[in-house]
Amino acid sequence: MSEGSAARRPAARTRVEHLIVVPSHLPAVALLGPGDEVLRAVERGFPSVRVHARGDEITLDGPPAEVALVARLLDELLEVATSGAQLTADVVERSVAMLTAATASSPAEVLTQNILSSRGRTIRPKTVGQKAYVDAIDRHTVTFGIGPAGTGKTYLAMAKAVQALQAKQVNRIVLTRPAVEAGERLGFLPGSLSDKIDPYLRPLYDALHDMVDPDSIPRLMEAGTVEVAPLAYMRGRTLNDAFIILDEAQNTSTEQMKMFLTRLGFGSTMVVTGDVTQVDLPGGTTSGLRVVEDILGTVEDVEFCRLTSADVVRHRLVGDIIDAYATWDEQRASGPGRAR
Repeated sequence: MSEGSAARRPAARTRVEHLIVVPSHLPAVALLGPGDEVLRAVERGFPSVRVHARGDEITLDGPPAEVALVARLLDELLEVATSGAQLTADVVERSVAMLTAATASSPAEVLTQNILSSRGRTIRPKTVGQKAYVDAIDRHTVTFGIGPAGTGKTYLAMAKAVQALQAKQVNRIVLTRPAVEAGERLGFLPGSLSDKIDPYLRPLYDALHDMVDPDSIPRLMEAGTVEVAPLAYMRGRTLNDAFIILDEAQNTSTEQMKMFLTRLGFGSTMVVTGDVTQVDLPGGTTSGLRVVEDILGTVEDVEFCRLTSADVVRHRLVGDIIDAYATWDEQRASGPGRAR
């Protein structure tokens, strides 16, 4: 081609427009959010794209690749909103993270997966990692959920337990924790045995209250349908037709972990949760959670799910704090004088 004909070739478009029409069955506010909160979150996620809403029409203007990604994001958000889930800025931010990371699951697949509806709210996974964890519980007899605070390890396991009980897949729920935290042992705490045990089990009670009518909990516990007890109470038992959760498993010794896992009976599901960066065992004691994957990694029907700071569903600063501590730990481990 001659230079003259090349000069006459039209330049590639650097910006494009794209029109999205909100379906008639969905109020525009369900997609845009109160005060256009959702729209503003989309704009923050893609600052090079101008987003203009008028009536039931949304116009996108920007670089072609970015416009295509925002159009896909809005399609995903439309699907989420149609399912009845409320759209918020947090939902948008998580959806943007999934799309830009090109994860295997789409935002709609993650955010419309209902686990349990209770007391006017629906419990769902909020990240790709959480969805993989929930799916693993469905597929395996024993699942380990390992990750930092705020990733929903215990809460989602509790929701799956209540779901299984309501569906009559199990006859009871057994919730347990090792009674060692923050360097304290039960014998040194004041009060009766119940007074000593309750603080360690309180987080399990709190999650249970979110998912079950509080008035029914005493009746369920009296009947043995729901049991909340320290790990030591599991010794010598076989738990059939139960959904069993071991929480704070980083504070088990290898012997305690073996004892717990061998309580598994017929028709039961086990979930073990913990954070290997928060071990409160006495010095020299090996955490059962730290070595269990080396022992059981090749055993069939046992799954290990690792959640990260990207799966934190608390205040956004929590994920940054977790990453900062991980960096500090790495620096400290790499040599003396590196971390101060």
